[in-house]
Amino acid sequence: MEEYKISCLTVGMVQTNCYLLQNVSKGKVVIVDPGAEAEKISLTAKKMGIVSGILLTHGHFDHIGAATELAEKFHVNSYLGEGDFALAKDPKLNCSNLFGCLCNYSQDVIVSDKEQLNLGGFTFHVIHTPGHTIGGVCYYLPSQKVLFSGDTLFFQSVGRSDFPTGKEEVLLNSVKEKLFSLPDETVVYPGHGSQTTIGYEKKNNPFF
Repeated sequence: MEEYKISCLTVGMVQTNCYLLQNVSKGKVVIVDPGAEAEKISLTAKKMGIVSGILLTHGHFDHIGAATELAEKFHVNSYLGEGDFALAKDPKLNCSNLFGCLCNYSQDVIVSDKEQLNLGGFTFHVIHTPGHTIGGVCYYLPSQKVLFSGDTLFFQSVGRSDFPTGKEEVLLNSVKEKLFSLPDETVVYPGHGSQTTIGYEKKNNPFF
C-alpha cells in the first residue's frame, strides 16, 4: 500500500474542503474539489509534490471554481461525473449566480460509475452517487480505505437535495446502497465539515 498524507484546505465563501492527497514515496499529489483560491491551493500542492490530476465530486461552483485555472497551470486533467457537465458549465445550475459570481468550467474528462482511475500512484474507484446533483460521484481508495464523498455524505448529515437536478430520495438511496456497503473503517472526507467513518454514520446518521 502506498504511504499517503491528506491535507485539507478550507476555501471559498461557503467554506469548502479542498483535499490534497500526497503519495509520499512518489512525490505526487492529487487535488480533490478545488472550489476557490487557486493560488493558495497551488502553493500548498507545490510543497507536497508534482500534481497528477484534479478530481471533482460534482459540478457546483464551490467545488469546481479553481479547477480550470489549476488544470491549466499544472498541465493536468480534471475529472467530473458524466452527468454533471451541463450543470458545471451553467452559472444558474451550478449555483454561482446565487452568490454574485459566474463560474464556468472548461476542463472536462468524463468519469462514470465503477470506473477506475490511476492517478499519482493511487487507484481511485468512481462511485456514482446522484441525489445532490444528477452526476455526482465519490472517489474511493480501497487500499487506503479512504472515501472523498463531496456533498453526498457528511458527519451526521447528508447533502442538500433542493438544488437543480437534486432529489432527496435518490440521495438517500445513494448513501444507503452504495456508500454504506463500504467497509465500516473507511474514513470519509466530505466536502464540508469534519471527517467521519462509514461505520459511525451507519450507526449515528439521523437520516438513516
